[in-house]
Amino acid sequence: MKELDTKKLALEQAEENGGKFEIISKVPVDNLLDLSIAYTPGVAAVSSAIKDEPELAYKMTTKKNTVAVISDGSAVLGLGNIGAVAAMPVLEGKAVLFKRFANVDAIPIALDTQDTEKIIQTIKQIAPTFGGVNLEDISAPRCFEIEKRLIAETDIPIFHDDQHGTAIVVLAAFFNSLKLIKKTVSEVKVVVNGGGSAGLSVTQKFLAAGVKNIIVVDKKGIISESEIADLPEHHAHISRLTNRQKLTGTLQDALQDADVFVGVSGPGALKKEWIREMADKPVVFAMANPVPEIYPEQALAGGAYIVGTGRSDYPNQINNVLAFPGIFRGALDARAKNITIEMQIAAAKGIASLISQDELSPTNIIPSAFQKNVARIVADSVKKSVFSRA
Repeated sequence: MKELDTKKLALEQAEENGGKFEIISKVPVDNLLDLSIAYTPGVAAVSSAIKDEPELAYKMTTKKNTVAVISDGSAVLGLGNIGAVAAMPVLEGKAVLFKRFANVDAIPIALDTQDTEKIIQTIKQIAPTFGGVNLEDISAPRCFEIEKRLIAETDIPIFHDDQHGTAIVVLAAFFNSLKLIKKTVSEVKVVVNGGGSAGLSVTQKFLAAGVKNIIVVDKKGIISESEIADLPEHHAHISRLTNRQKLTGTLQDALQDADVFVGVSGPGALKKEWIREMADKPVVFAMANPVPEIYPEQALAGGAYIVGTGRSDYPNQINNVLAFPGIFRGALDARAKNITIEMQIAAAKGIASLISQDELSPTNIIPSAFQKNVARIVADSVKKSVFSRA
């Protein structure tokens, strides 16, 4: 379907429906008895029970299956800082995906502040309502501090999907790509182009999965510990973990003999000529959306063996809807207090497992979001990770 058509249809859908979802009662309120049970005086018994045993909230209230989808509107999709009200359609869409793919109830919350401390305090104050929080479309580097603080200061799972969702699906695609190029995690060279929240999260996931040789490139070039005095804190931190040869230079320099390119940057960042300088059977994940770092046909012409994008009109779509619904389903079911790196890697392996060895090919390394049982497999993988640490 043409992009113009989807925009037109989305506008028509929004105007016709006034949003993407509604709240429906699970219980009847058709007579006085129903009213007295659902509300007063009966509800007092439920509140009293929870007062005496707070853990009952997970059994007796919507907390057990409800996630808040929260944004300040500062980094919305490809639109940038469009503000809280304009972010609502995206948050509503996310809520619909939670319900459709994992039967998780999600409430969109747009915060009319971009002050880091106010965001943290607001979310802490509403946390008792929810079983988890999905942070969405919050700009870097503030998103790192917000997530870190909330993980430390609340007792429910906090997950910034822009950082981790894409990274988990990329990792799944990476695991399956290695099977095709017949190389191991520890021997490949990976280049991540993009030093924002998604790029740094991809890098952290790859490191945790066992990648030894990884280089991060941002707008100014290769991030190197040799230039640490000039780096912002989040780049200084990643420089200590990556690029142990302390290389400097451009993306083209970084790509020499690289096995894998991961693009979470901007349109046209990768030239097909540079792919020819990569290792044998290069893997290219060009995920800028809607215009990728390089279009698949150009990447293939440059010698790429496997190509993935963030787009639905090409093979190997790297789509974070493969990850976040199942991750929260698993975390809620396991009553996890947080979503650890181990849980995220387990989710990536679960996603990768949905493509059997017989089905695996350069144009089929990652399942469709509509493939049966995606969320269940991811949820089960997450739960196993939680219980294995218990």
